[in-house]
Amino acid sequence: MSTGSVSTLVVVGAGPRATGLLERIAANSPELWSGKRELRIHLVDPHPPGPGRIWRHTQSPLLRMNSMAEDVTMFTDETSTIDGPVRPGPSLAEWAAQFRPGGPRFAPYAEPRVLPELRTLTGADFPTRRAQSAYLDWVFRRAVAELPSTVTVEWHRTTATAVTGPPDGAQQVHLAGRTAPLTADLVVLAQGHLGSAPAAEHRAHAAFARRHGHFHLPPEFSADADLTGLRPGEHVVLRGFGLACVDLVTLLTEGRGGTYRDEPDGTLTYLPSGREPVLHIGSRRGVPYHAKTGYRLQGPRPALPRHFGPEAVDALLAEERPLNLRRDVWPLMAKEIGFGHYHELFHAHPERTAVPWPEFAAAYDRLEWYSDAMTHLVAGAVPGPDDRLDFEALDRPLQDLAFASPDDFEEHLRDRIARDVARREDPAYSADLGAFLALLSVYGQLPRLIAGGRLSARSLAEDLDGWWHGFFSFLASGPPGFRLRQLLALSRAGLVRFLGAELRVGTDETTGTFTATSPTVPGRTVRATALIEAYLPGPNLDRTEDPLLRRLHRTGALAEEVIADAGHTHRSGRLTVAPADGRVIDPGLGGPHPRRIALGAPTDSRAVAAFARPRTNAPAFRQNDAVARALLRALDTGTHPGAPGAAAERLDADVSVGAGVQPGEG
Repeated sequence: MSTGSVSTLVVVGAGPRATGLLERIAANSPELWSGKRELRIHLVDPHPPGPGRIWRHTQSPLLRMNSMAEDVTMFTDETSTIDGPVRPGPSLAEWAAQFRPGGPRFAPYAEPRVLPELRTLTGADFPTRRAQSAYLDWVFRRAVAELPSTVTVEWHRTTATAVTGPPDGAQQVHLAGRTAPLTADLVVLAQGHLGSAPAAEHRAHAAFARRHGHFHLPPEFSADADLTGLRPGEHVVLRGFGLACVDLVTLLTEGRGGTYRDEPDGTLTYLPSGREPVLHIGSRRGVPYHAKTGYRLQGPRPALPRHFGPEAVDALLAEERPLNLRRDVWPLMAKEIGFGHYHELFHAHPERTAVPWPEFAAAYDRLEWYSDAMTHLVAGAVPGPDDRLDFEALDRPLQDLAFASPDDFEEHLRDRIARDVARREDPAYSADLGAFLALLSVYGQLPRLIAGGRLSARSLAEDLDGWWHGFFSFLASGPPGFRLRQLLALSRAGLVRFLGAELRVGTDETTGTFTATSPTVPGRTVRATALIEAYLPGPNLDRTEDPLLRRLHRTGALAEEVIADAGHTHRSGRLTVAPADGRVIDPGLGGPHPRRIALGAPTDSRAVAAFARPRTNAPAFRQNDAVARALLRALDTGTHPGAPGAAAERLDADVSVGAGVQPGEG
């Protein structure tokens, strides 16, 4: 509890999410911090403040972001709908420009080993994660420097193991390797993305690998994965074809000394070191995520949202029946994404359209996405099939396809990947970027719908947490195009081989090998002595590696998100927080804990990304601002949200729960 004229805030986690909160505390302090008290902020994280674990400098320089440098910011801007002051700041690209001769000067600091990259970084480049680490380090230092003199920040380079204390009294945050806990008025849990112990299937595969002296890797963050057990030439099955897979392939090829040579025809040739394993890759879709676009909009920016905005969400929440996302919500989401696509097509490439934009837009606005009339409208107005948006074809590219031989499939998939990369690098197809921007808008509108509790339990599990998250990532969170060009080179070199869709992995005790099959190549069984689960661990309170959350969960001091109705029960593995203000739901209290707040990835807010694309009114920035203002009001007066006699501090429901605009970046 506050002692005399001192208030204390403990923030568990010091990565980008905590840094963004600190930036908002600094921005709001002139209005809300009187300076009559001292505020001590303690950050607890074994990893450096700013970058945190995921973006720490000490990872391979081969690992890169999947966003262009101009599309990464930690700062609010003119689109931010917040109560606090907008404090513009540089994007990663703008910040890096200071290191070029004559560039603007935001700060003199940067990690020396990253300086050569920063000096040549352009807005359209995909930076290394170490460049992002340097940027986040600078943002953290700037936020601390802008705090009032009565506010101090101390970093504790250790792990928080527990938080105890009554709801109406001081909280004790216990630290690994320390006898005395930190005493706090309020505690914010901002641990970010967390690892988890292997699930039952992964434990069984690990036991199989141990029995036969083979290698197994459960879902893991790529930078943390120990790949030293894989032998040169060893056959490895990788299950998953997203960003984690791309990172792992990079570490097992370039990371083992291989290089690429540019050919006159624009392709790459891989020159192996001889230390690489042979990688067999498959997944549910059987194809890699779409490459990120490498261009800017060619036409004016569409005014979003248009068809899936606050009014549409209000109408859905007014429904008196449980909602099914695919049936009731997706058609509106699809129409919004389609609007972004066709707005760019008609404005930037009118020669490929058959009617004026106003005529098309007027008809488009009044028609339902899956209606025959909409199909007729698009067919008549957009002559080229490649310019029309077909979500079902995008979602299942290998549906109903079967190949007579592995070589036939390899040829098919190489051609598909090459065409995808070429399209994503050709501004003639900038309508894809229009669709991407609308995807971001849709993601930003979903939080309030989720918080409204109208989605059925089954739809939340299968459609939202299942299909939608995967579909969004497949379309919008793919690797830079050059990574897919490298994948093609590795395929031609015989070091990467494609397995197909609906991958099934098994074990064969007789041969001591993992087996992989796919209906894409009927009758083929690939045998390997190593299995890598090439995707990131999901949230799971039962198996979380975070000791603080694990203890709170096991002692009943926090609740897992459980959505149940007559037809289904969905356990998401996420920490439940109050929709209004982010306070941790404590089952023992029958409601929110007045002194504990949780933000970001492990919560049922579904991973509001810690940083975002500029000018997208990022949900994380809105949430950070609202939480920072509530914290300052409470700590300035020595009270806290929910305390007897304290002024009620509630955060707007539409900003306290959200989904990140670039999942996997925060």
